[in-house]
Amino acid sequence: MYKDNYLTTGQLAKRTGITVRTLRYYDQIGLLIPENHHAGSIRSYNMKDLEKLQQIQTLKYLGLSLQEIKDILDAESLSIGEIRHSLQAQLDVLQRKITHTEHVVHAIRDAMQMSVNRSDWNHLANVIQTLQSKQDWGEQYRTASRLQTRIHLYDKFSTNPQGWHNWVFEQLEVHPGAHILELGGGDGTFWIRNAERIPSSWRITLTDISSGMVEEARCRLGSKSSQFKLLSVDAQQIPFHDEHFDVVIANNMLYHVPDIPKAIHEIHRVLKRGGIICTSTMSTQHLQEIEQLAVSFDPDLHVLDQAIKRFNLGNGGDLLSSCFSDLRLLRYDDRLLVDEAEPLIEYMISTPMNAKERLVGAAIDEFRNHVNRLLQENGALEMTKENGIFLGRK
Repeated sequence: MYKDNYLTTGQLAKRTGITVRTLRYYDQIGLLIPENHHAGSIRSYNMKDLEKLQQIQTLKYLGLSLQEIKDILDAESLSIGEIRHSLQAQLDVLQRKITHTEHVVHAIRDAMQMSVNRSDWNHLANVIQTLQSKQDWGEQYRTASRLQTRIHLYDKFSTNPQGWHNWVFEQLEVHPGAHILELGGGDGTFWIRNAERIPSSWRITLTDISSGMVEEARCRLGSKSSQFKLLSVDAQQIPFHDEHFDVVIANNMLYHVPDIPKAIHEIHRVLKRGGIICTSTMSTQHLQEIEQLAVSFDPDLHVLDQAIKRFNLGNGGDLLSSCFSDLRLLRYDDRLLVDEAEPLIEYMISTPMNAKERLVGAAIDEFRNHVNRLLQENGALEMTKENGIFLGRK
């Protein structure tokens, strides 16, 4: 930055290649109003303004309108956040767009090859269908941003240094050459965090009901994706033959499945005899202190998804016992010690409950003060983390 770590409008335009006219328009419509105003028309931009401008330009590159970008930034301004989280969310969505663009390019090349001698209805229709599958990049950015927020809270404040994903990996009893199915694998974080420990002989099928998540996993796995088969799958209708897999993994996902018994029977069906199921979940006390914190401020404020009551450490064994034997419950010893307000508030706003609607305007400032007072009184807020896995055999 320049003098006193600020840039004038002209200096910022020269530094970024964005015209002065564009910067003034962003200011006029309330998209990027510099924090420091001087007399007359003089504006000065600081590092926070530069971070926001970078975010605006990336979302604009994704094809979002300025109004869509403003709505996203207004929602994110509820909390301070960190530039790294925003950049990671942007990277995730850009990788998905690259994958989508590659599919379009591939479809057009196929059509070009077929059109050398004649027009081909199927290939031309495939190009149109691929183009029509344009993604909602704004929603995908919001989803990626919320995911990064939740990961950040766990990574920063968990007391167990081993890490959840590494611990789960170590509990797997998998022989060389095993064929493994993961249901609800999301963005592939479990495999990415254990990438250096995956035997080359394993054949891994990574699935999620969301095709967007499957594509994100493909992008994030990068060169390692050749060891994986990735596809969109509903756990209630697994598209594989009976006794196809040696291991089925379902991490923190069964409580979201509409028909849990049906999904469990499907897992049993595709497992080989003697095969292993590994399914993780939480207790109903998991992070209850966050819910109590919310209610202490506003009785109608809720953070935790009640879906956990459907499949948890308390009732999961009973649900699995109809299909699997030798069931064992292994618990992961951990807790959160949170000594900063912002990551906690960001986590609360990122959940699917009503915090993002109720913590707006003056309410977010009042709640931030409420959390900071508690931190001053207690030094840190201790949060219960009760995660575990059920291991069983067919």
